[in-house]
Amino acid sequence: MNKNEAAPPVAMRIYDTATQENKDFAPKKVVKLYTCGITPYDSAHLGHAATYLTYDVLQRHLRDKGYETRCVRNITDVDDDLLAKARQLEVNYLDLAAREIAKFQRDMKALGLLPCYGEPRATSAIHDILGFIAMVLEAGYAYTRGGSVYFDVSSFAQFGQISHLSREEMLDLAKERGGHPEDPYKEDPLDFVLWQPSLEDEPSWDSLWGPGRPGWHIECSALALRELGESIDIHGGGTDLIFPHHECETAQSESVTKKQFAKHWMHVAMLRYEGEKMSKSLGNLVFVSDLLKDHSAAAIRLALLSRHYRDSIDWSSAMMDTAEERLDLWKKSSLGKVTDSDGSTSFAKQVRQYLDDDLDVPSALLVIDEAAHSGYNVVQTAALLGVDLSS
Repeated sequence: MNKNEAAPPVAMRIYDTATQENKDFAPKKVVKLYTCGITPYDSAHLGHAATYLTYDVLQRHLRDKGYETRCVRNITDVDDDLLAKARQLEVNYLDLAAREIAKFQRDMKALGLLPCYGEPRATSAIHDILGFIAMVLEAGYAYTRGGSVYFDVSSFAQFGQISHLSREEMLDLAKERGGHPEDPYKEDPLDFVLWQPSLEDEPSWDSLWGPGRPGWHIECSALALRELGESIDIHGGGTDLIFPHHECETAQSESVTKKQFAKHWMHVAMLRYEGEKMSKSLGNLVFVSDLLKDHSAAAIRLALLSRHYRDSIDWSSAMMDTAEERLDLWKKSSLGKVTDSDGSTSFAKQVRQYLDDDLDVPSALLVIDEAAHSGYNVVQTAALLGVDLSS
């Protein structure tokens, strides 16, 4: 940098999974974000809502600071889980996906999430995926065997740079999360599939390596490259995606572009229910659509925002009771003292400072509570968190 050029302002500090520390986040005017989206074989649950709400608040805060945000959230509409569920229900996988995508989008809209800059489907990117796989092969990071294309993890020295796991931990998680380390065609159990043959009743596309379909990880690399370019500012998702998904995504992306794939990794901790991770496989889900029958979207937002995004907590109905009480307090404050028209009161400044500190929303909520108890109108400050007090 020329000594006469001013350094870009630090927007905020965010915990970075890869470096395992809070790190200055000082993007350019346009902030490029990519968050892993749903596999649409069931309804949207609170785990989805908590994850995407985190990036919604992040975008609102960045926009409040004068940045433009472009958030891409993919839809995995061809995948083992989706195909298995479609087979079980005896329906076409795209029909099942369309139905669940519509439900998901309706629920996220009801919760007041900002529209995505892009929401591309995996099936929209088959051409891009095929081209990307060819580049990985040409660069010498993959091999073909048994009609599949595998990424060779031994060829990528930085494998493990996101998760920092031991080989044994990686193997355990690969087995648990669909990595199939027992596949006899693999040179190394940690190698992962880029392209695979389809079963007889599964969708199939022609390729240079035989008919088949994409592996799990390749779509996000292809879509991020297509929608946002070779390097993105923030990549997000739940902590369950750190390995294998994000580790593999990084390896295949950087093997082709030779550039840092994501400058910042921001992961949201899992919600638990009765001590277990809230997940479809465990059948312990709380659905957004069910909560919306009895509670306002604002109350649901407040309940989910009451924990820091990196803290894993047990969900309980008591959280909704607390959120309803908080919402009632905030709404009553609209009759109180009028804030500055630009929201520049001392408590609004405190809220912004907490959001600058690794998106510390729980502390921001307490500041707004105190302002409301003191008789201040908190309508504008609540809007910084996407909480609409007018309804």
